[in-house]
Amino acid sequence: MDECPLPSKSAMLDLLQDLDLSSTNASLNSRMDVRRHRNIEIVLGCLGEKLAGPSSVSLLTKDVLDYLFENLSPIHHASVILHSLITLEKFSQTSENKMTICSRLKTISPSPLGLLEDWYHHTDFTKREVGFCARWCQDNLFINEKRKFTYEVLDLSKISVMLNSKDVSEYLKISANGLEARCDASSFESVRSTFPIDAGIWYYEATVITMGVMQIGWATKNSKFLNYEGYGIGDDEYSISYDGCRKLIWHNAKSNSNNHPAWKPGDILGLLLDLDNCEVIFSLNGDALPPNRAVFKFAKNGFLAAASFMSFQQCEFNFGHAPFMYPPSDVQFQTFNYHGSLTQQEKIILPRHKKLQQLRLVKVKDNSCNLCFDERASVRLEPCQHSGFCSTCVSQLELCPLCRVNITSWTNEEKLLPETNGIEIKNNGAVKQVLQSQTLDENFQNSDDKTIKDENG
Repeated sequence: MDECPLPSKSAMLDLLQDLDLSSTNASLNSRMDVRRHRNIEIVLGCLGEKLAGPSSVSLLTKDVLDYLFENLSPIHHASVILHSLITLEKFSQTSENKMTICSRLKTISPSPLGLLEDWYHHTDFTKREVGFCARWCQDNLFINEKRKFTYEVLDLSKISVMLNSKDVSEYLKISANGLEARCDASSFESVRSTFPIDAGIWYYEATVITMGVMQIGWATKNSKFLNYEGYGIGDDEYSISYDGCRKLIWHNAKSNSNNHPAWKPGDILGLLLDLDNCEVIFSLNGDALPPNRAVFKFAKNGFLAAASFMSFQQCEFNFGHAPFMYPPSDVQFQTFNYHGSLTQQEKIILPRHKKLQQLRLVKVKDNSCNLCFDERASVRLEPCQHSGFCSTCVSQLELCPLCRVNITSWTNEEKLLPETNGIEIKNNGAVKQVLQSQTLDENFQNSDDKTIKDENG
């Protein structure tokens, strides 16, 4: 479906008529034909996500809405409930659909999402997926003013290392405690931890929640993640990963098979990194593979725990905040959680709408990188001569973001400039920045409420 042209409005109406998605039909058939209804929901979710504005709104008819809400009932199979929830989430990417869904939720008591959230720690792993998605939706999409956000009630005092929520795209869902991640997008989403390691022997574990394609392992800050092109952990020279679905070890986009069985929900993946002997050892439920040294030809330090996820995949990480299930018995190792450190503010993973509120308050400097808006834009690309980027962002690029030409090299222009001190000159209420070694930029647009300073103030 990703490669197909978008359907016409008449084609969508024909599809809905053929599917006959009334609530009565859903109630009678969902328990009898789980795969059919799960796949219907996936198709509807894909269309709801890809169609923009009015087309997406016209697809979410009353029958479709009734069908999806009926399938949230706990009487149905957990897989049908899960994909009904994900489909509602995808429809809500159009604001009018989101308002429609929120209005329907307000008419139902008790809230179906609140009931499903109770499955968050369920021993049935599909129900656990439902619980995760229900909680995430209530925190990020379908806000109930009477419900506290998860981050407000969690005790994070024993957690000092998390997945880095500031190092991911908007399509990867990270739990409020920073230890569980899930992807429901059609892209290959990646995440790294907050704590880099440079020496010693380290170990962490990942609990497999879903049995599909995930690549879990180790990466450095130099690793390149191209989510829409399918490049993740293990697909460049600076990372290595274990893929238990396809029974492969990935490094530099090349794979080697192993003799482990395919992983299944509940399995524990162990990951040992020995920087003293330059070895990586993967284990599944305590059964260790031979050491792998391939990544150390390109990287020696700065490693972070990392993972990549295909659609509908999820796992939970243990960096040492809880006892390990299969700790290595023949080597003395260190844990992330014992040595890591996060402030209370750094531990908070804000819901999306709260992040957007904070972003609206951020003032971006005129000389900021056009990609991260954080570091100073000081790099000029070769051969296209485009600029406006920082060295950190450019180090992760292969093509120029503006013209898509291959980057052969780049120059850090900041190092070529003489040292300058910033001063402020007020002119008719506006504040302009003048560098002592340069003339005033005549193209600067005056603004009565905007102040720009250099790093020295």
